[in-house]
Amino acid sequence: MNLPLTGVTVVAVEQAAAAPYASSRLADAGARVIKIERPDGDFARGYDAAVMGDSTYFVWLNRGKESVVLDYSRPEDAALLQRLIAGADVLLQNLGPGAATRAGFGWEEMRAKYPRLITCDITGYGETGPYAGMRAYDLLVQAESGLASITGTPEAPGRVGISACDVGTGMYAHAAILEALLQRERTGHGSAIHVSLFDAMADWMTVPLLHYDYAGTVWPRVGLSHPTIAPYGVYEVANGDVILVGVQNNGEWKRFANDVIRRPDLMERPEFSTNQLRVMNRDALDAEIAPVLRAMSKAQFDATMDAAKLAHAAVNGVRQLSAHPQLRRLPVDTPHGTAKVVAPPAQVRNEPRTLGRVPALGEHTDAVRREFGG
Repeated sequence: MNLPLTGVTVVAVEQAAAAPYASSRLADAGARVIKIERPDGDFARGYDAAVMGDSTYFVWLNRGKESVVLDYSRPEDAALLQRLIAGADVLLQNLGPGAATRAGFGWEEMRAKYPRLITCDITGYGETGPYAGMRAYDLLVQAESGLASITGTPEAPGRVGISACDVGTGMYAHAAILEALLQRERTGHGSAIHVSLFDAMADWMTVPLLHYDYAGTVWPRVGLSHPTIAPYGVYEVANGDVILVGVQNNGEWKRFANDVIRRPDLMERPEFSTNQLRVMNRDALDAEIAPVLRAMSKAQFDATMDAAKLAHAAVNGVRQLSAHPQLRRLPVDTPHGTAKVVAPPAQVRNEPRTLGRVPALGEHTDAVRREFGG
């Protein structure tokens, strides 16, 4: 199959998660991704050994790439890297602040030499401003951006349990690179892209930020409830099972009160008449709802909510996700066997795709040296 990015070459001087996320999605679409690793490898290789001896992060984010080990502090390897970049469409890097420039492949110099080249630099806090020189990791940016302040329980902030900053930044970088490739088709010129983890999370924080800026409201931490919608949260049903109710508007509230908990009288109560009032009186509202739901079995609750065309969910763990009937998986070959990973969320109908192999450290070094004269 001729994939959309067949013929596009990406040189990725990358590590950890944000840049590898972006380049892995380019590889999924057919791009040739030449991953430049240090002699001791991308440090994400050592995060764990859970996938038959390989790291979960590395298996997830490095499929379909070529691994080339270079020590670009050595003149011969620095020269080889320059030849790789000269033949590339995209140069992606997420080294520490200023490292690419010091090593001779900063975006300004590369764009001046190769006008069609698309460069994408990923940093922690940006390239200007008082934090530009700071190193940044996912949890640090979750805290610095305020994301942790709206996550958790009323008693304490919490970390989003996955690498949200890295994934979000990688998604923004991926989208920006695709835009730049389209623009180059029209203009013949490349682009110089920059994405920071902090900017990515600040964008995700827009709604609580606007609440604070324009209404003086500090979003509360409400655990598995919603700070601005009610009833929207966790309740118990019979036998201690836990379920999640999502009622988004007044029409749904009417069906929930009438058809699910059989309490039409609640719609006559002024304090529950609008969503804003239900949020203000959440404790009183929950006191009316909770006893009714505790008397229902989970099966009865599910059936009643479905009949009323209302949203609900189980509060699952990873064990339940692993066996979930909606979970799609695809095989991916690794240095130690075949793993089944989550299938890419975006599906192109009638165009099934396979995932490329996860490379061993330096697996393609010799071949690339021969190809590019190193």
